[in-house]
Amino acid sequence: MAEKILMKGNEAIAISAIRNGVDGYFGYPITPQSEVMETLMKEKPWESTGMVVLQAESETSSINMVYGGASCGKKVMTSSSSPGVSLMCEGISYMAGAELPCVVVDVMRGGPGLGTIQPSQSDYNQIVKGGGHGDYHNIVIAPASAQDMYDFIDWGFELAFKYRNPVVVLADGIIGQMMEKVELHPMKPRRTDEEILQAAPWATTGKAATRARNIITSLSLDADIQEKFNRKLKNKYDIIEQTEVKYSEYMAEDAEYIFVAFGCSSRICEAVVDELRGEGIKAGLLRPVTLYPFPSKEIARLAGQARSMMSVELNLGQMVDDVRLAVAGACPVYFYGRQGGNIFTPEEIVMEFKKANSLE
Repeated sequence: MAEKILMKGNEAIAISAIRNGVDGYFGYPITPQSEVMETLMKEKPWESTGMVVLQAESETSSINMVYGGASCGKKVMTSSSSPGVSLMCEGISYMAGAELPCVVVDVMRGGPGLGTIQPSQSDYNQIVKGGGHGDYHNIVIAPASAQDMYDFIDWGFELAFKYRNPVVVLADGIIGQMMEKVELHPMKPRRTDEEILQAAPWATTGKAATRARNIITSLSLDADIQEKFNRKLKNKYDIIEQTEVKYSEYMAEDAEYIFVAFGCSSRICEAVVDELRGEGIKAGLLRPVTLYPFPSKEIARLAGQARSMMSVELNLGQMVDDVRLAVAGACPVYFYGRQGGNIFTPEEIVMEFKKANSLE
């Protein structure tokens, strides 16, 4: 029987990193994700698995340590919260430009600036739209439970190495801080040096002089070479958009009114759907699990049967633009959100939904 433990979402991230053979974690404490590093320090995986755990002097340093570890083909990761991830964006862009795999966990808090330590979903634009400079995409996966936080580390590294691309686990403060039972999967050993060479032949690994040396860089001084490389990245992103979209639906099959929400908002919207169904209103929910690639085709399909859609977010409406692009005018798209760390209740959303659809 699988072991189940009650833990916070942030703790699940740390335990998953240890159990999934991560080689190194480099980070810097910031609320509301500090338990990730605290749990790693408590568990001392350097004694049991050889995993490196290091508190850097800043978020900028930690992402560049991740850059170095990823250059050697290692499974390396970091975690932070919104202002800290802002400081990491340059390094993430460099890693996208060097085609290096890594996992970055962002447990979102309110902004802009230092903002609040309360939960938010206002990093959507920062992470899904790139954050750093240049034509690149992060692969972005959005957990909605402590179990997701545990499972998405393994999945994140699978995607990161498959596409040689940064993967961001985009969680909100509620998912990071909430406690739930988490089922632990069997321990995976860290890869040997030979296994790393086989999995990452592109890595800089201190090869002997008789073998070709790999150079890791995101720099090009030739416009034509850079353009060719950018088109190569675009081809990779096209494949990701075609093959890696993931979403879940709740009572959407016959729904006339569709809510679109991710993370903690999707869980609240499940209660909204239940309440409206109890009143005889055919409501349903689509939860994007991958925010990039975005489930545009599925949203477009549901728009064909819907009287309206409503994007529900803990921000001022960052995802709703992508929903509207997907819907392409097939039905009205409304938005409801809260900010500053305020969390909407199901009753609030029901009221705003009825007001928007003139169902009061």
